[in-house]
Amino acid sequence: MKKYVLMFSLIVVIDQITKFLISHNMTLYQSIPIIKGFFNLTFVLNPGAAFGLLSGLDDAYRQIFFIVITLVAIAVVGFLAYKEKHYKMRFFAYVLIIAGAFGNLIDRIFVGKVVDFLDFYIGDYHWPAFNVADSSISIGIFFLIINIIFSKEEKRADKAQKSTD
Repeated sequence: MKKYVLMFSLIVVIDQITKFLISHNMTLYQSIPIIKGFFNLTFVLNPGAAFGLLSGLDDAYRQIFFIVITLVAIAVVGFLAYKEKHYKMRFFAYVLIIAGAFGNLIDRIFVGKVVDFLDFYIGDYHWPAFNVADSSISIGIFFLIINIIFSKEEKRADKAQKSTD
């Protein structure tokens, strides 16, 4: 369990340090090319959810809405993590998701918006800017999906093996 607490803590700390460095060393919308034609550090504030969804809501309602939704999501994922703690990969995935959600929750509480800065693009096509917390959530969801797919395959294989015996 200690390793998961450490992983959670490292993700949140790295997320907050990188956001602090970006927001205190760059101006809003400033972009610094890192790999020309592919990757920039670009300081943006995302008032909405993933990809700027619901960013048009009134500021006060939007902030309260996202704080409440994030707290509910953390509680639900935390419950699932507790319930399925014997599935090591699922628990790992849940910790990644919770750490990312917590990192963005800190921004929503103290900044009112989420600090994003990782800007990948090819030509004129830009993937929406994101941050370490978003990456943690995405990686966690990926591992969760992989685990669910393969655990179903294992259950089917076990059932098939038992029926042929």
